[in-house]
Amino acid sequence: MTKQVQLAFNLQGMIVPISSILPLKHIKTSIRSSQKYQQVLSSVREVGIIEPLIVFPQNGKSDSFLLLDGHIRLEVLRQLEETHARCLIATDDETYTYNKRVNRMATIQEHAMILKATRNGVSEERIATVLKVDVASIRQKRDLLNGICKEAAEILKNKHVSLGAFSFLRKMKPMRQIEVAELLVATANYSVPYVKALLVATNPDMLVEPDNHKVVGGLTPEQVTKMEKEMEALQRDLKLIEESYGNQVLNLVLARGYLLKLFGNARIARYLGQNHADIFRELQAVSEGPSLEN
Repeated sequence: MTKQVQLAFNLQGMIVPISSILPLKHIKTSIRSSQKYQQVLSSVREVGIIEPLIVFPQNGKSDSFLLLDGHIRLEVLRQLEETHARCLIATDDETYTYNKRVNRMATIQEHAMILKATRNGVSEERIATVLKVDVASIRQKRDLLNGICKEAAEILKNKHVSLGAFSFLRKMKPMRQIEVAELLVATANYSVPYVKALLVATNPDMLVEPDNHKVVGGLTPEQVTKMEKEMEALQRDLKLIEESYGNQVLNLVLARGYLLKLFGNARIARYLGQNHADIFRELQAVSEGPSLEN
């Protein structure tokens, strides 16, 4: 029977008195003077809170909440002497998860927030002023997913991809965009040079404009061809590693469990220590090391 997945948030959200929100960490003075803090302060002052705070009812009560994410935003609201904040109510008190995944905004998430702000009537010029950047930068982020297929965008939605990487993705057809997005995630490399290298290694049939495929500054046609072959081989090797990784980790976990059980027998541990001390030390280091199950 399929187990139903529980939602992480109450989708409705609610307005919560700031006095009822208990932060879980203290904002240092050095953070208040940082450029990031000043950007958030300017943004909230001009356009209000776009991304809600994430809170969890303390001890099941509806009048007291733990702040899971949004400590800087809460501090800014207090500085501006606001009395209430728009919040999402979490269904689980997993502070570590929210702090890890939500605090730093991914590239596509930033694009979505700019779109949301413009739909709410905030001009691009005002957003640029608030964030202390030029209007061209805001427009670049606004048009970020133009020419990007929705499947590739979904793969990269929570990743911190370099803005310039999307210009190279647009030169590829949707199927190749998906392949490249998966490679970026598998290697955890979202840099412009890497995406450019993948573009160079792309078969012309998978490009939007095949005729421009060989126009690569500083490379001869022979070098491009060699690069294509090496990249194809690298991609094949990566796929093989991905396919075998799960089984290898499972075998290692089982082997570690067996060693732990084996060394739990005092007679076996004593015998190995007396007769095979070097091997015993190495096996102990393996069994006592960090678990691979996580």
